[in-house]
Amino acid sequence: MLDPLIIPTDEGLFCPAGNFHIDPWRPVATAVITHAHADHARSGHQLYYAHQASVPILRHRLGEHEFIGLSYGEQRRFGPTTLSLHSAGHVLGSAQVRVAHDDGRVWVVSGDYKRDADPTCAPFEVVPCDTLITEATFALPCYRWPPVEQVGRQMWQWWQSNPERPCILFTYAFGKAQRVLAALAEHTDRTVYLHGAMVALTELYRDAGVAMLPTQPVSELPRDASFNGQLILAPPSAAGSPWMRRFKNASTGFASGWMRIRGNRRRRGYDQGFELSDHADWPALLATIRDCGASTVLTTHGRSDDLVRYLREHEGVDARALTTLYGAEDD
Repeated sequence: MLDPLIIPTDEGLFCPAGNFHIDPWRPVATAVITHAHADHARSGHQLYYAHQASVPILRHRLGEHEFIGLSYGEQRRFGPTTLSLHSAGHVLGSAQVRVAHDDGRVWVVSGDYKRDADPTCAPFEVVPCDTLITEATFALPCYRWPPVEQVGRQMWQWWQSNPERPCILFTYAFGKAQRVLAALAEHTDRTVYLHGAMVALTELYRDAGVAMLPTQPVSELPRDASFNGQLILAPPSAAGSPWMRRFKNASTGFASGWMRIRGNRRRRGYDQGFELSDHADWPALLATIRDCGASTVLTTHGRSDDLVRYLREHEGVDARALTTLYGAEDD
């Protein structure tokens, strides 16, 4: 039996034949990064390979390192393997990693991905392979996302229905905030106010040519400014912080796939919950596994065991769970 192309190690997923790691969580010599969320892109590696659109975001989040930006489909040789990146549709610059061995085997590491429409990043690409390493963040049948157009309309209606209150929408600073700004651009051209954690990342999206609503940092307004009737985007970590004191009688919402479960909204105390995720839902996970033609599927973070059980019992797929340090949705 041939040795696996990619194996879990203490540093992260490792390709012994090519001598590189994929999204490692400890310092390594050569790291191939699927995207710039903190659980997948960490500092301390000697050399980083990533999609070229990820490089400015990685530099902003990690500081100066040696980055090599690749375009989608561009090939690089590592020993007897050929590596290429393919769009994951997750966030700007997100990629699946395809590793093809000279003996004919093809493995794909999906990173985080989604198949829903999103004008803020390139669309998901199905990559045929023999073995797929897939995320499983929302791998339960209850997770089925509504159309983003519907969610954008719901957010706009909520904003418009509160002319005498600030509307504070909590959402992740990288990827989700920019997707919200793009979805709302279908309904208005009004300015949205941003928490400081989102300002630089949003400008990097603008630099990449992504069309979004105009924005302004909250910090540029006087401390006694009224935000009644305005929309403010903030990371979840801002909830309950002193930063919130300037917003009087605010209506709050949270945009996340976790809002699919109504109890989550109640427990977290939000007035509104909007089902918007940058991860594949249950139908998209199954469609991807079927479409890529993999005979072996290895699952990472999320509901890994549930997905493995379903694939074995209902799809006839050789499936196993891998232990990794990747998270669910990222702030």
